[in-house]
Amino acid sequence: MLSIRYFRKAYAGAYFIRQRGNVGLRCCELRGSSFSSRIHSRLCAALGKAMLYSQGHICHFLSRLLQCRRDCLVTISGGRRRTGGEFVDGVLSLACGLLESGLLKRGEVVAIAGFNSDWYLEWMLAVTYVGGIIAPLNYRWSLEEARSALEVVKPVILVVDESCSSWALQLTNISNVQSLRLHAFIGCITPSSLSMSANFLAMDSIRKASHGTQFINPVCATGGIALICFTSGSTGQPKGVAIRHEALVIQSLAKITIVGYGEDDVYLHSCPMCHIGAISSCIAMLMVGGCHVFIPKFDAKLVASAVEQNHVTSLITVPAMMAGLISFTRLPVLLWKTIKLIKYLLIMLLLLVLYCINEDYEDVHGRQSHKWNGGETVKKILNGAGTLSTKLVKGTIDMFPNAKIISAYGMTEACSSLTFMPIYDPTPQKLRKSLSSYDKLNTDALQLHGRVCVGKPAPHIELKISCDPTSSSGSPLVGSILTRGSHVMVGYWDQSAKTSNSGNSSWLDTGDKGWLDSHGNLWLVGRTKDRIKSGGENIYPEEVEAVLCQLMGVAGAVVLGIPDIHLTEKVVACVSIEEDWIWVDEQTRNSLGTNQLSSEIMKNFCRQKQLTRFKIPKVFMPWRKPFPLTASGKLRRDDVKKEVMSYMRIPNSSL
Repeated sequence: MLSIRYFRKAYAGAYFIRQRGNVGLRCCELRGSSFSSRIHSRLCAALGKAMLYSQGHICHFLSRLLQCRRDCLVTISGGRRRTGGEFVDGVLSLACGLLESGLLKRGEVVAIAGFNSDWYLEWMLAVTYVGGIIAPLNYRWSLEEARSALEVVKPVILVVDESCSSWALQLTNISNVQSLRLHAFIGCITPSSLSMSANFLAMDSIRKASHGTQFINPVCATGGIALICFTSGSTGQPKGVAIRHEALVIQSLAKITIVGYGEDDVYLHSCPMCHIGAISSCIAMLMVGGCHVFIPKFDAKLVASAVEQNHVTSLITVPAMMAGLISFTRLPVLLWKTIKLIKYLLIMLLLLVLYCINEDYEDVHGRQSHKWNGGETVKKILNGAGTLSTKLVKGTIDMFPNAKIISAYGMTEACSSLTFMPIYDPTPQKLRKSLSSYDKLNTDALQLHGRVCVGKPAPHIELKISCDPTSSSGSPLVGSILTRGSHVMVGYWDQSAKTSNSGNSSWLDTGDKGWLDSHGNLWLVGRTKDRIKSGGENIYPEEVEAVLCQLMGVAGAVVLGIPDIHLTEKVVACVSIEEDWIWVDEQTRNSLGTNQLSSEIMKNFCRQKQLTRFKIPKVFMPWRKPFPLTASGKLRRDDVKKEVMSYMRIPNSSL
């Protein structure tokens, strides 16, 4: 349990930021930096009265970065390796260029789309430094999704890299984005396909040369908004969530304390920087002055190579990414084990024929040189966007034996993480009980009315359960999970964010159902919108899915409520089976066969796990392709439901 001393130490910095007012970095001079007095005067003139010191800003770390990490390696991106001083100069020169040229005014929005890079981060910081609002777009979106997002945020500048350059060309003539007056390129050189466009500028053409010693204060947009971050949108179009500087700062401080980020860390940007979890951890690492390693996008081979070459110490992940990474790094090991087995059989055959001894056997077969050992430098792993199964946890421990593993539960509207759950700690005094405690919590969750324990809230976060009197879970404690505090969004940008006041007196409904135990742990039951109403009973599909996934041979499961005349909704389970397993019906089932699954086997397993009768699916369907996911890896449950209804010949109007 966290002590009072822990709480005080963790958030002393946050309290300082809120209380210091106009004291501090009003206009401090940092000797040895390269930001010129000439540019300082330009920025002062451009900002004018807006130069008043803002209480909380994500760019406040820049002065500390110059003081403490000026000559230390801070970013590694492609072939570029830059120190803290070089990185800060890049941010400030870009900020000066945006202001002096009149390209960006306080409160205006800049949209950005591209792969992870140090230049991408420079743009995010430079825009917010001068009082602009940055709106990261997901590079995996279609052109139509990108257009819809631009219509919501109405940016004055669209910044892209080569991967999204086609957006800029195709969106130029779209009349619905009338606010857009300029396109910019994330890199220093504009691609030839874009260089002919008169309103397309390269990064270097916006920068202004800088030489000198002075440093000025960053400025906030009206209402303190720093970021418009789009939700992953498991159904319908993504929404633009307006988030304040204060929320980003305090959530990053929580991660610094709970995860343990420090200036000695080498942090791998493995998740897209358009998602709130990646942005929050990035700011946390900037605040402590660690080194950032950028890979363009997640690829198991790129991640493994980056970890090994750069001696990465910390990273964030989601379950789908971790599963892919484990599969990739295990492939050489499995291949080598197969080769070893063949060699072993051949040698045994020779032994039987020649009666010779195998003195060289241990030398040949005792080596483990083909096992990937690059993960031994990793000390901290933060998981988000879903819980890690026990199987994935064990695979992660095999890959990263020295890493502390923490899982976080949160949402974009709450500026990332609400709760943190320690899963594994390799330190000697905690090693013995880490994984066994995690197993026990998940087992208890299935036996009670919860699906999974997601840990305790961060010290500054307030949670409340709004009890649901119609819940069928067997306890009055189950209800909607609400939160409030400085971490909560201002609002949705296309609705009330522009006029909403900065105070958060009301509660935010997370859209999840759950309960709090006597130790303060939050347990998730399921999403409110996914709840199935069958025969007058409430069923949360996540609870049933968690049971089904425990059965050997089941790779994944999606449980749905399909319209039914008698029950209102009938419980249907779509089951993805593992390789080397087959799905059989009861007529063709071989009683002596192995690696077989059927509807009856699944139902019997649910009964053995004491799943309530009305929660057991009435229909089981084998699913022979990957489940549809959003760009951030979340399940598109409605797409699965439509396909099932089409297969069962149920009209879509029943949805």
